Amino acid sequence: MRHPGRRFGPVAVALWLLLAGCSSSPGSPSTPTSPTTAQPAPTSPGTTAPPTSRPICGGLDHPPATWAHVIWIWMENRDYRHVVGNPQAPYENSTLISRCGLATNYHNITHPSLPNYLAATSGQILASGDCQPDACSTNAPSLFAQVRAAGKSWRAYQESMPANCARTDSGAYAARHNPAVYYTPIAADCARWDLPMGGASGNLARDLRSGSLPDFAFITPNLCDDTHDCPVRTGDHWLVTWVPRILASPAYQRASTVLVLTWDEGDSGGSGDCARNTTEPGCHVATVVVSPTTRASTRSDTLFDHYSLLKTTEQLLGLPANLGHAADPSTKSMRTAFNL
Repeated sequence: MRHPGRRFGPVAVALWLLLAGCSSSPGSPSTPTSPTTAQPAPTSPGTTAPPTSRPICGGLDHPPATWAHVIWIWMENRDYRHVVGNPQAPYENSTLISRCGLATNYHNITHPSLPNYLAATSGQILASGDCQPDACSTNAPSLFAQVRAAGKSWRAYQESMPANCARTDSGAYAARHNPAVYYTPIAADCARWDLPMGGASGNLARDLRSGSLPDFAFITPNLCDDTHDCPVRTGDHWLVTWVPRILASPAYQRASTVLVLTWDEGDSGGSGDCARNTTEPGCHVATVVVSPTTRASTRSDTLFDHYSLLKTTEQLLGLPANLGHAADPSTKSMRTAFNL
């Protein structure tokens, strides 16, 4: 209110304008607000907030020209239909398959187990049955030798194996699920690099924690944990124990690692010519691709097989794709389908 006869100097006018601005109506841009502090998102009772980390899959749009590490995990003797959608495999379905990539038309090469392990690592069918290394060792070229010749490293981590590069079955360890022991040209490397997997303080866990993973890693659970002798739920429990350790490793968190989970063959038997057989359930297996550049829920119905896995791995590691059928133009790479 202005008083008659009172005059205000320029300083007083300026002060009055400043005070008027500070008393603006509520909701105006100049209204001061109480300071707030960001609060963590609430968690359910009995849980803790998850650590900040890379998502399981995706997050990066562009894959590197070559990857530092490729990891294979091989499970046993389950048709695609006995894994995908199976309620006994909640981790495989609700986490890995739903949040990563699934090859829906992937096939083993033949039956039984060993010819598939050798085909995936050589590009050839080198055995007709599950013979022991002393009965059917081979001097064929292999992915293991190819990795070594390129100045890179490999390791096989074999659960329940009693000693390095064991060439005979022992308890829950099956030599036929450990392809490195069959290749005579890599015998010296096998003695050093084909290792018992061990538990939480064993070779695999130590290499994951310390950032010492090789360029190529072949991981084989034992005869129970790979579901050969035990139910699907047992394999799912094994995967929920070990795959998070892989994903939390420095190698994966640096976005330099691709993990492929596959099965050696279906459990319905049938034809021995499975690579292009799209009708027999025993020729159709699940294969899951986990990588920082594979978008969540990626699905590919391209016809892939174990030779495709070999070709893709050669490409990811910057090796020539020239091992056996991996060199065939008809063998499809999985890189484009899964943004690798």
